[in-house]
Amino acid sequence: MAEGPKQQMPARRKARKRALDVLYEADLRDRPPVEVLAGYLERIEKPRPEHLGYAVSLVEGVADHLDRIDELIASYAEGWTLDRMPAVDRNLARIAVYELLYVDEIDDPVAISEAVELARQMSTDDSPRFLNGLLGRIAEYATR
Repeated sequence: MAEGPKQQMPARRKARKRALDVLYEADLRDRPPVEVLAGYLERIEKPRPEHLGYAVSLVEGVADHLDRIDELIASYAEGWTLDRMPAVDRNLARIAVYELLYVDEIDDPVAISEAVELARQMSTDDSPRFLNGLLGRIAEYATR
């Protein structure tokens, strides 16, 4: 069954990208993520992509645990406040921290590398290294 993980990764990455889109929009418009998600889901034509369920669970999970997630990011982002971070990085970090703390079936290195890969595609040149360090410190804390 060598095909399984190969197919899974792109689907999960698409789910993370969709979750990022929703969280980013909620962040910029200062709206609750679940409210933005509802509008987003209305606009998706049927049949809905199968990765959508994971995207929804990411957005809802981040929204449910946002205070704790932001508290951890703020504590471990050496020299950075949440407000100073690029919005893409802030929301990628939120998704990854949610996965690190609350999604048992995702291994920590996978959550971190996925966030770093999306940052490489969508954010600044410094973002992958920044997120890798931040998420590594949070993962270390979470496994204690």
